[in-house]
Parts: sequence; structure tokens; C-alpha cells
Amino acid sequence: MATATATATWRYRGDPEGERPAALVRFANGRLERPEALHFTVYRNRDSAHPRKRHRRILVSETERLCYVGHNFGSQVMRCNSLCRYFVGVLDKSSGQMDVYNAEMFNMQPLLSDNVMPDDTKDYQTKSYREKMDLCIEAFGTSKQKRALSSRRMNAVGSDIVSTAVTKAAANVIDTKGVTGLMQDVAQDDVQNISAFLPPCHEDAQRPEHVYRFEDILSPAEYEALRVPAAALASITAEEMARRAEERSLCSFVLEELKFLPTDEKSRDHKARCLWFLDTLIKFSQQKVIKKKHPMGPECPHIISKKLMKNFTSLTYNNGSIQNLISASMKAKITAYAIALALHINNFQTDLTVLQNDLKLSESRILDIAKALRLKVSKAKGVPGLENDQSHKLGTLSLPLPTQKAPEGQRKRKKMN
Repeated sequence: MATATATATWRYRGDPEGERPAALVRFANGRLERPEALHFTVYRNRDSAHPRKRHRRILVSETERLCYVGHNFGSQVMRCNSLCRYFVGVLDKSSGQMDVYNAEMFNMQPLLSDNVMPDDTKDYQTKSYREKMDLCIEAFGTSKQKRALSSRRMNAVGSDIVSTAVTKAAANVIDTKGVTGLMQDVAQDDVQNISAFLPPCHEDAQRPEHVYRFEDILSPAEYEALRVPAAALASITAEEMARRAEERSLCSFVLEELKFLPTDEKSRDHKARCLWFLDTLIKFSQQKVIKKKHPMGPECPHIISKKLMKNFTSLTYNNGSIQNLISASMKAKITAYAIALALHINNFQTDLTVLQNDLKLSESRILDIAKALRLKVSKAKGVPGLENDQSHKLGTLSLPLPTQKAPEGQRKRKKMN
């Protein structure tokens, strides 16, 4: 907090000739621009016989905007007065002699309102509940309540100053860059924010499968842990698949891909493991706050549960405890990894619309993530199982990778027929 110091001297009637006390003042809320323009008035207690009250002083200074009050007693007294002594020296330039006086340090606080009830009862009735409570605290509150009230009022004044400064700064930025430039900056920031949650991209790869390496999605230990839970998908029957589709216990993308499991045992087991982890990843994205130790159930391997909690949640503090939260940024990260895994499953061309429905995302959101992954997006035509649905979008990973561009602003809204 900024401070400013000034000196003031006074003499009381009845004080001994050799004792002319002086004051050193410090303003709690700012610096003095013209300290020589300030005038001070000092008040002392009338009970000069009382050993304590006779030393009590109140120092008042008034400027064009505020009135400041300082005390050498009570809760606002400065502790430095009891730890050391202060002196003020006054030099007489004509004689070259200096007079030294005892001094005290006063902390000048702004007096923001009169500590009296308004005479007009109509004005009092129009005040809010907070204002009425403030008046009660000023009149009857404890020292702690009064300090809290003063601090809150000073913070309110500071907030107004900060708000004015921010508004002025924003206006200057708009005048300098213009609205179009600011929108381009925001669009670029969106691309950078999404890119921070993508799988590692190897732009110098010679083959599509090396752009987003499978080991960056599932480590060898994690892949091995999927052997047991994925065995049920590898040996699934048509009846079991129909029952799962009716119960909706598997996502649509996985159900569609189970129809095309390879006959080769090794390839069949590999695809089953990928589909099991993709289904688990999509189901995990539907949660908000993770409260259980094993959120995906006891059948999920421990190493997979640990991977989900560590890589796809963010820590938050709520109600005195730390919780794992799937935020919007973590949802974007899950989507990016799900698309990358779907590319490995489908020979690096996947249906984004089916994943969009499973992940419960908007089309614009999943397309932004797909473009950040450097995919080429096209409409699905003649794809088996889609019944020539022209609204489906395909994402294809091919080399060379397209250059990453920031969106040119908001997309145009489709016209309603």
C-alpha cells in the first residue's frame, strides 16, 4: 500500500513552554502530490488530569475530496510509537540554530462517511439492507467490525479505479488493433488451446501410422493389460452384440466396428483391445466429477484407471477436499485421443459424426479438433453401414499433412428451409 509522510506542529494552551509536540503523519491510501497545501487540526482530551486520557490526540486533515483522521489511541494506533521515539528538528536559517521537538506517528485514514444517523427518515428508509447494517456497525460495532467495514469500503473505491483503468485500456486496444484484429487473435488462441491437448504429432513421419504413434496412445504395459477385458469383445456373438445394442452398453462406434472383426486371431485380438479402450474412454468422458476410486468399475485394469485419472482429469478444490474433474479442456483432450485411436482402428479414415454422437459434442467442436489433428474433412459418400447419409463427416489422415490454419472467424449459420 502506498504511503506518504508529512509533518505538522502545534502548541496547546497550558503546555509548558519547552514542550511543543509535533506529528509525523502517514496516509494509508496514496501519495501526497502537494504536501505543503495540507492543513492539520489537532484535538486533545479535555480530561487533563487523567494519566492516560490527557495524552490522547486526534489529528484531522481535509482535502478537496476526502477528510482524513488519525488517532494516537485505540485500535488504529501505530505500534512504532511504543517501540521508539520520534523527534522533529526545526532549523532557524537566520540564526543557524535548530529546535528539536518530541513527535508521534499518526496513520491517517480516509473518513468515508459521517458516523451519525441521517436526520431525514425518508432517506434512511430508501437505503439498502447493507447500508443500514453499515450504519449500525459505525455506531455500535466492535473494533474488528469497524476495521472490516473500513477495509471493504476502501476496496470498493479501489475496484472502481481498477474498473475505470481496465475500461480505458480495453478502449485503447480496440482503437489500436480494431475489432477484426482482436477476433483473429482470439481465433488463433483457440487453435493454440486445442493444440495443447493433442497427442504428440510427428510431422516428419513417412507413413500415416507414424504421425500419431500407437505407443503414444497406449503404452506396451497398458496394451498388455487390455488382453483380459478385451477377450469378451474378441469372442462376441451376433446375439450378444444385439443384446448389447439394445442395452446400449457399448457406444455406437464400437458396435459398428464389431461387425467387421478380422478373422485372423492376432488382428482380431488387437482390434478388440483398441475397441475396448475406446469404449472406456468415451464412457469416461461422460462423467463430470470423479468421486470413486475405480470410476470405470472393478473390471477395468488398475493401470488403465490410473491412466484415465492422471492424463484426462484436472484437480480441483471443492468443499474442503481435492476432486478430479473432467473439464472442457480435458473433454477436448479425450476427443483428440479418441479420434487418433479410431484412425488406427479404421486404417486412418474414420467417421467423425458417429464419434461426435457418442461423445455428445457439437459438430463444430469435433471438426475444430479434427482440423487441429491435421485431418482432411469430407462428406461421407457410399460408406458401408451409413445408408448414404450425406450429413456424416469423414476425417482422413494422409501425407503430406495440411498446414494448420486459424479459423477465419465464426462459421456462417445454415439457412433454415
